[in-house]
Amino acid sequence: MFVFVMVALLICTEAPGSSAVTPVFVQTGQDVFLDVNEADVPEGFVIFLWRFNGTNNLVSVSPNSKPNILGNYTGRIELSEKKYSVTLKNLQNTDSGVYRARVTRTLDKTLAEYKVTVQDPVSPVGLTVDSVSPSSDSCNLTVTCSSVDSHISSTFTCDDTTCSQEGGERSEVTKSGASLQVYQLSNASIICNHSNQVSWTQDMTKNIWVFCPLRCVAGAESHFSVCVVKTVVFSVGLVIMVSAVITVHLMEKIKKKNKTKNEQ
Repeated sequence: MFVFVMVALLICTEAPGSSAVTPVFVQTGQDVFLDVNEADVPEGFVIFLWRFNGTNNLVSVSPNSKPNILGNYTGRIELSEKKYSVTLKNLQNTDSGVYRARVTRTLDKTLAEYKVTVQDPVSPVGLTVDSVSPSSDSCNLTVTCSSVDSHISSTFTCDDTTCSQEGGERSEVTKSGASLQVYQLSNASIICNHSNQVSWTQDMTKNIWVFCPLRCVAGAESHFSVCVVKTVVFSVGLVIMVSAVITVHLMEKIKKKNKTKNEQ
């Protein structure tokens, strides 16, 4: 009877606490450990209480007694070896809220406060190439990054050496509160990323040059392009080297043949 009277008293006389709020993100179906430093619990306290959203009492502890799990939280709370800490089991979205550990002595005092946010894992994403528009000196590649409830498009412009993303990295918040991003890596791959605080999924294209092979395409309409010049120079050099090797080989063969005739 005493415990219930004190619980009611706490509800009516709750005073502002001094502890900082700790944000915690938990994936749906997972557990969360809510810790209280036992050294912070004052001697001679009247009652210790874990409370959810200011009204729902989860666990109470009286001096010289074991923790008592209250209401319909039996089976959903695991008591810790540390007397005042608890583990909340199998959290669901409705368990999101503020969990506060309070103790009453002469005044109420908040010992720990956690803002718990329960999130579903993000959905898979897909990255598709919508269009490729090559020209004599550049190539535009448009892609779409899609999740279950949102999508975002972005265009990449490439010349014969580099690619840049129009407007920089694109991102937006989805209807479910997750982040959807599309961006380019340093190796010229395009990434579609879907994430929140507890999970992430990703899809990636092949190298942009697979779609925009501009090192040679850029010169397709011009015989004076850098790419073509390099190709011609390399080819001519290769022919000269091969010809030189063959010539030397033939000259050595002729010398040996003439030497043999002279000896006979």
